[in-house]
Amino acid sequence: MKAGGRLRDVPRVPEELSARVPAEQRGPGLRRDDVRLLVSGRGGVSHHAFRELPELLRAGDVLVVNTSRTLPAAVDGRLGGEPVVVHFSTRADDGRWSVEVRRPDGRGTTRRRTGDLTWAVVTLPDGLRLVFEGPVDPAGDRLWWVRPSAEAEAVLHRHGRPIRYGYTERDQPLSAYQNVFAVPDADGYGSAEMPSAARPFTARLVARLVSRGVQIAPVSLHTGVASGEAHEPPYPERFAVPPSTAWLVNAARAGGGRIVAVGTTAVRALETAADPSGSGGAVRAAAGWTDLVVTPERGVRAVDGLLTGLHEPEASHLLMLEALAGQELLCSSYAEAIEQGYLWHEFGDIQLILPH
Repeated sequence: MKAGGRLRDVPRVPEELSARVPAEQRGPGLRRDDVRLLVSGRGGVSHHAFRELPELLRAGDVLVVNTSRTLPAAVDGRLGGEPVVVHFSTRADDGRWSVEVRRPDGRGTTRRRTGDLTWAVVTLPDGLRLVFEGPVDPAGDRLWWVRPSAEAEAVLHRHGRPIRYGYTERDQPLSAYQNVFAVPDADGYGSAEMPSAARPFTARLVARLVSRGVQIAPVSLHTGVASGEAHEPPYPERFAVPPSTAWLVNAARAGGGRIVAVGTTAVRALETAADPSGSGGAVRAAAGWTDLVVTPERGVRAVDGLLTGLHEPEASHLLMLEALAGQELLCSSYAEAIEQGYLWHEFGDIQLILPH
């Protein structure tokens, strides 16, 4: 596999394998943890229920979870006389936001809008005005820096809704896009899209994990808007690895425990905080902005395993997965997932990669 390319020898994911509603809405009596778990490791690929996770880990392992809350980041607005939907991505230190402007498609979702927006003005509810100052990437036109005329957070919480993509069946409440580890941020930061690898966790499952000696350590990484059409690498994102998590990760590794990240966001945060010398996978407390892109060439230093959703074969996230699993295991896992009818995207099934 190469950047911007596809997983070799893996067919395109059939449309019917897109998870259209959350697991708990797919039948009576179902819960969030009623999803499947594809385990990829030294012995190949095996199939499990997600609620079997405590039996697949061992005492002394650490699950590193992202505590970022999902924001109601999609807001209706007008660009002159044109109706648009603004997807709020990332709030910068100077008060500006990076945003994506999209066209409503008449079915409750949106499609990409292209063209130069420099110095355009979008009007949102409550009279909030967004002045477009220029593209985030000088060579692109998807994400734009805007300066709001007032604080945007209040408008998001009064008038926003979760970002929704075309493969989903209907709008869902914001609660459907939160996971059990999400906590409010003191500064109001959050994620434009749900850290979805943690969605199947329930309080009962967490209690079972802890009772078996699996420890849980928090990090935060506030995700921006993904590029579902263009499959761009991630832009810089705000993160924090607290001292308590750095200590716990280092102590667990010294004691023979495995560090299993819950989601690619947790990997990005941990790997940013890893000792740059690569010495023993040590992690230090760190906070700020990360522009790290984990690739097979760079490799992973701080994580031994990963719980993640299933990604499109073109997605840039797969470079990170290849760095951990290797190309052969990753390709065979995805071929098996398609053959066995696993479900993709944020409401879908989960993969556990434990290559060693």
